[in-house]
Amino acid sequence: MSVVVTAVFRPAQGKKDQLREALRSSIPAVHEEEGCLLYAIHDAEDGTITMLEKWTTAELLEAHAKGPAVEALDAAVAPFLASPTIVTKMAPIPAGTDEQGLL
Repeated sequence: MSVVVTAVFRPAQGKKDQLREALRSSIPAVHEEEGCLLYAIHDAEDGTITMLEKWTTAELLEAHAKGPAVEALDAAVAPFLASPTIVTKMAPIPAGTDEQGLL
């Protein structure tokens, strides 16, 4: 079963543009990882940047979490964060159609 993840990044005061660019530059390496179905950043209304992720399996997500792409991402964003990133793992609950009811 696939795994969906949100990672919420809270930028330090005046550092949102730098955080956005650090995240943007780190994404291509993750897109190359086995099991990555979605890894996309979004501006949130509360001023945070939220990463939406989808992985084919929990095992491949764990490999990603321990891998060099995350290590590089963490180092790139660290100077621009006001607080630690909040990561939430979720299991899909299918409802309705596959296109509309399943991420």
